[in-house]
Amino acid sequence: MRVGLISDTHGLLRPEAVKFLRGSDLILHAGDIGKAEVLEQLEELAPVKAVRGNNDHGGWADAIPHTDVLKVEQVVIFAIHDASELGIHRVPADARVVVCGHSHRPLISERDGMLYVNPGSAGPRRFRLPIAVGELRVKGNSVRARIAELEIAP
Repeated sequence: MRVGLISDTHGLLRPEAVKFLRGSDLILHAGDIGKAEVLEQLEELAPVKAVRGNNDHGGWADAIPHTDVLKVEQVVIFAIHDASELGIHRVPADARVVVCGHSHRPLISERDGMLYVNPGSAGPRRFRLPIAVGELRVKGNSVRARIAELEIAP
């Protein structure tokens, strides 16, 4: 199963991100969505789960949770926007993956058997950081993560 990962769109859903996410079985948006239309456009590609970022305000964002737990095949995924808040929220004991955003820095790391994935920012460029998205490939209880830097048309 392919889980497309996107974060920090800040209201901008780039066609390059849409192209990468096409073919996902599920899309997970790790916050700072920016506006409801981003989620609506992603829903045209695959079912969407999202968590609220620190910049997601207003009526459209009220129903979006700050954290979420997803089970994809046999892999439990914990989603949160800002990884620095992991100490505040209870990560399920059976979680194998944490997906976050906020820093705009793409990252895949593993610590103490937990896979941490930040797909980076797919929205407006911040400083010299790349524009990126990611994916999880899940088969049974096995999971692999990948980050893809997007080639942005001028």
